[in-house]
Amino acid sequence: MTNLNSTTPNGKAVTIKKTFSRETAVSIEIEADQAVIWALLTNASDFSRWNSTIISIDGEIAQGEKIKLKATLAPKRTFKIKIKEVIPEKKMVWGDGMGNRFFTLTKQADNKVLFHMREKMGSPMFPLFASQIPPFDDAFEQYAADLKKEAESIAAN
Repeated sequence: MTNLNSTTPNGKAVTIKKTFSRETAVSIEIEADQAVIWALLTNASDFSRWNSTIISIDGEIAQGEKIKLKATLAPKRTFKIKIKEVIPEKKMVWGDGMGNRFFTLTKQADNKVLFHMREKMGSPMFPLFASQIPPFDDAFEQYAADLKKEAESIAAN
């Protein structure tokens, strides 16, 4: 069985579908300091500037806070998300009643950081509406590519 906690850091998303859940993950190496990447991931008001998968985020990305997110995947829907766990420059978890998204940053050699993003959604009712949820693969790949491009651009300047 594939472990989505450790996908290959090639920027390609992987999805595992089960009857009552779906999980998508992506990993990519970024040549930038963890602090730069973390700042990008936690500055809600700046997100839509660098991340082409996000239309807007209202609120503060901080432990215990709630944000309202609009994404290009479902532009007419506003996702109400709680920031559930924050370990600065290392890990963040946010989610709603449907699932959780995990972000991790792991320092590598040569000033590289491994960015890993994974979302698991599911419930006993999941099979009833799973077909209405679009695949996340392309959006996850774009998210990771946008983050890499912006963080490396900042690191180069």
